[in-house]
Amino acid sequence: MDDRSANLVTALVVALADALDETTGRAGAHGANGASALATIHFVPGERIDELSRVLGITGSGTVRLVDRLVADGLVERRPGRDRRSVSLWLTERGAAVAEEIVARRREVLRRALEPLTDAQRDALAAVAEPALAGMAVNRERADRICRLCDYVACPQDRCPVERAVS
Repeated sequence: MDDRSANLVTALVVALADALDETTGRAGAHGANGASALATIHFVPGERIDELSRVLGITGSGTVRLVDRLVADGLVERRPGRDRRSVSLWLTERGAAVAEEIVARRREVLRRALEPLTDAQRDALAAVAEPALAGMAVNRERADRICRLCDYVACPQDRCPVERAVS
């Protein structure tokens, strides 16, 4: 890939990241990490704080503070975990609605960004994205971080190139 092509791909990635941050921030989810937390808990109910911390790529104490804010806003609730020492995280009804809005907003950002492309170009982009994503999934932690805003209904675990790369 020449320098100009690399620059164009980088600009596309940055523009998409900015658009995602902006639109998920408007969902009232405490920024990008809050949006990622809600989407993760939505598709992985019962997630533990330490697991969520790894997915978000922030410290345990930072995750606890984020969860505290999400609990205070009535979006998340803590429940007893698998053992007496752990706590699992579950969305409230309102939290589930916000998480679904986040996933819908993510889908809309992508739809608008890819709208100028033909169907064949969109298919080609998806075909290129699969091996690139698989190559970036160097371990479980990175894989979970890559998929933190994914729609697991649209891309089930058994068809996910990221999941398959680390399984």
